[in-house]
Order: sequence, then C-alpha cells, then structure tokens
Amino acid sequence: MASAMAAVVLLLTACASGPGKAPAGRDGAEAKPPSGLAQVPDAEPKVEPIRKGGPNKPYEVLGQDYSPMDGDASFTERGLASWYGKKFHGRRTASGETYNMYAMTAAHKTMPIPSYARVRNPKNGREVIVRVNDRGPFHKGRVIDLSYTAAMKLGVLNGVAPVEVERITHEQIRTGAWRRGNPPADAPAEPAAPAAPVVAAAPPPADPAPAAAPLPAMVPDTPPARADTSAAQGFWIQLGAFRQRDGAEQFQRRVSSELDWLAPLLAVFSEPSMYRLQAGPYPSRAEAQGAAERIRTLLQLVPVVVEKRR
Repeated sequence: MASAMAAVVLLLTACASGPGKAPAGRDGAEAKPPSGLAQVPDAEPKVEPIRKGGPNKPYEVLGQDYSPMDGDASFTERGLASWYGKKFHGRRTASGETYNMYAMTAAHKTMPIPSYARVRNPKNGREVIVRVNDRGPFHKGRVIDLSYTAAMKLGVLNGVAPVEVERITHEQIRTGAWRRGNPPADAPAEPAAPAAPVVAAAPPPADPAPAAAPLPAMVPDTPPARADTSAAQGFWIQLGAFRQRDGAEQFQRRVSSELDWLAPLLAVFSEPSMYRLQAGPYPSRAEAQGAAERIRTLLQLVPVVVEKRR
C-alpha cells in the first residue's frame, strides 16, 4: 500500500504544474506565440464524469498534503493566479492529457478533475471559462495556474494577479445557468430580445470624435424590474458582462480613460442577473465591427457585436 501511494505522489509530482520537481529550464512564453489567440473561444462546459482515483486521490507535494474534492460541489475562492507555459507545453498533465499552453485550461490543487471553472480578474472585469485538467500551483497564496491563452485573455501575463474562481457544477451545465457571465469569445450576435434599461453613461470628453454616433437614451438608476426605458436600436459592441454593477461601472471608467473617443458611446445596461457594458449604437453591423476591431487591438479585449431592435 505504501509503495502504491508513493507511486501516486510521484505521478502527481511529475505531471502537475508548479511541482516540487519541475522540468529544467525557465518557464515563459515562446518567442513567437501563434497569432489570433485573443479569438480562441473559452472552454465550453459539458458534463464529464469525475474520475475516481488517479488525479483525484489525496496526494503530497513539497511536504504538503492535499485532498481533492470527491463530488460535484460548488466551489469559490479568491487568491492569486499564475500561468505556465513552454516549460510544460507538450508534457502530460495530472489528468494524463497533454498540456497545450494555447488551449483554455488550468491547474488547481483540489478541484475534481475534470472540472470547468469561471475565472474573473476584478481589476479589469474580464472573465474566462477554463477546463481544469491539472494540479497546481504549489506556491503560497496562489489558487489557480492558467494556460498562456487564458492568462492573456484575463490580462495577467505580466505576473501573478488577484482573481475570483468559481467551479461550474454539473447542474449549472445541464440547466445552462453557467452562461450568466461573459459569453464565449466567438459567440454570435445575440438574437433580438426586449431591450434592457440603461444607466447613465460616462460623460463625453471635451473633444469627442466628429463621427461619433448619438448617445443612447439615459434613465434614472432604477431597479431593472421597474424600468420601462429601452436602449436605442442599432448595433452595439459588448465589452463585458458583470454580475455586480460596481464591476461594470469600474470597467466603464477604465475604458473611458484609455479610449476617450469611445467614452460618449459607453453605457451600462441592467438585466435581472447581470450588467452589460456596451458601446453604441452604430447604424450598421459593418461600422460596429470596424470599431470592435479597433477596440480589440487597443485593449486586447474580445468584444461582441449585438443588434437591438424596437
């Protein structure tokens, strides 16, 4: 029994990210990462059986004992996120799968393998969905180790950064409740739906761009259930979706400070379960897509064009 347990520990130590015995050489990004990584879609959650044994057995790394979750339970935590790259690229993960630094995956110390998780960067409001298929990071204070692409989309490539992590349960996957956050990066334009109420947009800069579209209608800050004002019809660029109003407004201020030409077009739309930061309206999809490309380049975001009708 002792030899079997030692074998498990050895396997996890050899396969997990940030292990006690890592491959030789420095980790980091490749000299020429593939292009188009900003368009890589988030992991699409699906119900996958939680594996018995293997990567879900209790294990020890660097003198610390870990007991992975053994059921389909909800789980949230806050802490530091790191990422791992070329040193582990192509090697086996704790799940036995091959690590691909350009896929939307992550490593966690105790989340059952496989799992799906939503990871949010509260500093910039960005969110991603990743598939957890590895163990780590084994550094104090760090709660999740992201793939290169997931870290890039969250804006944490410069080092460790505070994040909020939420495991997506099988029930949330079956019911579709997990979709309450940001849509996947390649999500198509949303179908026509009843327009959402608007909360005040950021004030326009002193010298707005001459070609700026008209400002959306603004209404007092009232609860969504009692609001009856609709957004201006046309094409809008969604920059982010948030479960808390503060997150949307903070991100609005950040975008306004970095892109003054976009500031007068920004508005936060309130829905029963989230707040969406959008820019518009634009009279045509082509104009909206052109502006979205500019935003994508300048802010490293993955904006989505949506149409609103009366």
